[in-house]
Amino acid sequence: MDTSSVRAPAGHPLELGLDTFGDVTADAAGQPLPHAVVIRNLVEEGVLADELGIDFFGVGEHHRADFAISAPEVVLAAIAARTRRIRLGSAVTVLSSDDPIRVFQRFSTVDAISNGRAEVILGRGSFTESFPLFGFDLADYEKLFSEKLDLFAALLSENGGAEGVSWSGTTRPALKHQQVFPPIEQGRLKTWIGVGGSPESVVRAATYGLPLMLAIIGGDPARFRSYVDLYHRAFAQLGSEVQPIGVHSPGYVADTDEQAKEEFFPGFKANRDRIGAERGWPPMGRDEFEREIARGSLYVGSPETVARKIAATAKALGIARFDLKYSAGPLAHEKMMRCIELYGREVIPRTRELLG
Repeated sequence: MDTSSVRAPAGHPLELGLDTFGDVTADAAGQPLPHAVVIRNLVEEGVLADELGIDFFGVGEHHRADFAISAPEVVLAAIAARTRRIRLGSAVTVLSSDDPIRVFQRFSTVDAISNGRAEVILGRGSFTESFPLFGFDLADYEKLFSEKLDLFAALLSENGGAEGVSWSGTTRPALKHQQVFPPIEQGRLKTWIGVGGSPESVVRAATYGLPLMLAIIGGDPARFRSYVDLYHRAFAQLGSEVQPIGVHSPGYVADTDEQAKEEFFPGFKANRDRIGAERGWPPMGRDEFEREIARGSLYVGSPETVARKIAATAKALGIARFDLKYSAGPLAHEKMMRCIELYGREVIPRTRELLG
């Protein structure tokens, strides 16, 4: 399949959202803020995104000291109570180490509070702290995700049905005609499968008829065209209508290209090097940072620069949504608020203008 012909569904403009993992930010003296302050600041960021007309606000889940959000649904509920139109969801929910029924119930509750604006992105997660924390064996990594996704898909299909949910597997007791509350009020919970680099996960998303969210955090975004092709081929073989594809990538917007780079680099490097030290990566140099901006998956710069790069990715991959992961380690809350403002007021309209 020639992906140059792949486009978002006709008549539907590209959705543009924001993601954050709730990185622990720093105060004016460079000291880490308490987790509670970071959480309250993040709620204000979500409220601002709604005021600016941004389409989606996603909150990630982590269980470690450098990230403040371990219960994204609670934060999303707080944002839901103060917003009117923005869609709200997880940047990723680590389904493998959670209970699919509780995940469904928490997001159906957010959906009720927000009057139908909840979404969830299900994934394996790029960190493993939740496995020992909740008593799961990493040796069961594949089986846990596969079976729990199968149960979650059954919950989506049977939501509110009179027969309830029936399911059996090896990771938990079977269910027989079990009612799960609260049901989604209208339609069904929009559920994406987050994929970082696994063809098997792409095919799995298509098998369940679920939208695909590509986490592209490094390298040329066009290298993911093969995954787009695979996703479309899978739907063609299944004889089903293809579902939307989204992209999640890191970035930052400031008034000028140089200002964006200088403000974003220190926090981004600190975060990247801290995680890299755990995984055996070398420290990030300025040259690598500049290459990722020029030819990779960092959307850093002025509104015009960022808009042009998002539009190029949208055209190359035929995506229906782009989510900018705007937080970066200790990057200050005030700078992120300015980034959100520029994204909503300038990047979004310019991107849609470029896409026609």
